[in-house]
Amino acid sequence: MNQQLWLITIITIALRCTRGGEFELVFKWKQLAHDNMLQPNVPKDIVFDGYSSPNNSVDETFNSYNNIPMGATHHKGRVFITVPRRRPGVPATLNVVNINKQKGGMSPPLTAYPEYIINQLHSDYHADPKRIVSVYRTTVDRCDRLWFVDTGILEYPNNTMQVQRPQLWIIGLNHDRKVRTFEIPESIVQQGVGMASLVVDVDAEDCRKSFAYIPDLVQGAIYVYSFEANRMWSFRHGSFQHDPERTAFNVAGQRFNWDDGIFSITVGNRDPVTRSKPVYYHPMVSTSEFITFAEVLQNEALANAGGYENLFHRIGDRGINAQSTMHHYDPESQVLFYAEVNRNLIGCWNTRTNFSAENHDIIHHDNERLIYPTDLSTDVTGAIWVLSNNLPTWIYSRLNENRYNFYLWRQTPRRAIEGTKCAASFD
Repeated sequence: MNQQLWLITIITIALRCTRGGEFELVFKWKQLAHDNMLQPNVPKDIVFDGYSSPNNSVDETFNSYNNIPMGATHHKGRVFITVPRRRPGVPATLNVVNINKQKGGMSPPLTAYPEYIINQLHSDYHADPKRIVSVYRTTVDRCDRLWFVDTGILEYPNNTMQVQRPQLWIIGLNHDRKVRTFEIPESIVQQGVGMASLVVDVDAEDCRKSFAYIPDLVQGAIYVYSFEANRMWSFRHGSFQHDPERTAFNVAGQRFNWDDGIFSITVGNRDPVTRSKPVYYHPMVSTSEFITFAEVLQNEALANAGGYENLFHRIGDRGINAQSTMHHYDPESQVLFYAEVNRNLIGCWNTRTNFSAENHDIIHHDNERLIYPTDLSTDVTGAIWVLSNNLPTWIYSRLNENRYNFYLWRQTPRRAIEGTKCAASFD
């Protein structure tokens, strides 16, 4: 009898370990390189426009270790990879890898996007709205447009510098040309340091009717940009702040406390009866999920008038140690996917069920290669893309440059949730 129970237990564990589809590893890097670094007779110090002045105490020569990927967005064979300027020696904050043309095996070099000069800093760090200073994450809408926020700030240790006003950029990917930039006014925010992600909500019939929802993890705010009106407004709410009970992290042996507020926003399907569209969001330093509606965020008059406190609600808790960076709503399966940093995993929740820890499940877990999943996005086919980057070790200790540190994964939502609680109501 004991042997039979033991056998059942082993089979059950095996099934749990193999349920769902293993994410496919697309790329992995020990350290990042740039394609120009591999070409002979090309200047290797491409950060500055011209030479660094003798009085400049910051060495901006390319430093591979200081380049850490923070965001990854796939679109039609190209992966856009961001490297925010958190330390000196970053030649390009916005980069691209062409999956079909790259020759670097599973560790391809990066190419600045749309070109190096737009990513270059001036030698005296003067402002230039035609150039990009620092980008954390990007997103691509259904109209083939790449959206991102240039924070305009250098976050060098003990030497933070606001080079220029933060800007929202929109680039048309069909011709790789800038569609528009929007300088975020001081009336919205003084500095751009807290804008680490964004999501775009596009009308099904008209690309002009587009709204960008930009969380600010420092100020505890959501900034809303209307493409059609070319205007921006903001919402502030207590649920945008971090949870003081969830500040402790333990990632890859690094113990630390953070206080990041609202970090990720994702948009659900429009209800066929009420016609309302849910917008899910959460602070990173929290295990709770919250909800509001697109009709709320798109109402500039409401944002200016205030009195909207009861229009933002907590829907539940993911459970202990379930702090998450990015998350995404899949419109087909109606499942929310979470990148959980404390547990080195990707989790899921079917929005047709109650939001509680017992209704969440794990779809991908790896304590070696999924350390700090920093970004989770989807492409036009619905495929999930996940980037992990070992960020806490990079900040508080030292990465082993002889081992792989950064990984890019992908999987389809349907395959990812097979055999999990999240597939229980999948039609």
